[in-house]
Amino acid sequence: MTPPRSYPATIAAPVEHEIVIKKSRFIATVEPVGSVDDADAVISRLRKKWWDARHNCSAMVTGLLGDQARSSDDGEPSGTAGVPMLEVLRRRELTDVVAVVTRYFGGVKLGAGGLVRAYSSAVSEALDHAALVRRQSLTQVTIDVAHADAGRFDNLLRDWAGHHGATLGEPRYAAAATLELWVPVDELARLADDLAAASAGSVAPVIGVERIVDVPA
Repeated sequence: MTPPRSYPATIAAPVEHEIVIKKSRFIATVEPVGSVDDADAVISRLRKKWWDARHNCSAMVTGLLGDQARSSDDGEPSGTAGVPMLEVLRRRELTDVVAVVTRYFGGVKLGAGGLVRAYSSAVSEALDHAALVRRQSLTQVTIDVAHADAGRFDNLLRDWAGHHGATLGEPRYAAAATLELWVPVDELARLADDLAAASAGSVAPVIGVERIVDVPA
């Protein structure tokens, strides 16, 4: 069986982190975004917030596969800020994220190597504080059970999901209770077997669509 395709992760929420190197302040902000336009809006907002800073350098990676990337040195020597920031995002295998590092110059020049280390360290340390969100290709599975059995099967699916890389969906209640689970394709057969064992063969999963789902790391 072909293994599931892996996708770059993203971050769950914005993070701001500051480091000081030879009296220069480097304020790193990393935020999750949904598009290049979203990333540009974040950069614009932070430029206004830190309007009196010497530099607001940026890097972004967007797209499901992380195939869109851009960076800016914002007046720093070419290749000393934006590209090193972008390399950190690439090494962390992230997408749909923008990083902005704001520099307040402290009066001491760092040199090209010092700038590369400062900008990359600022982003890397900010990401150390970020909660990651994994992205997986999962398949929708639903089961229909009597309302009286819904609680038992909900607990069963909740426990099963925690051990098999799956995530619960939204239940629906009509004539029967319909419980939803998003499952890695290579775990579908195991789920069918476990449901059959738990229900004496009376409950069978209905396989639905496949989609990319965000799962907290």
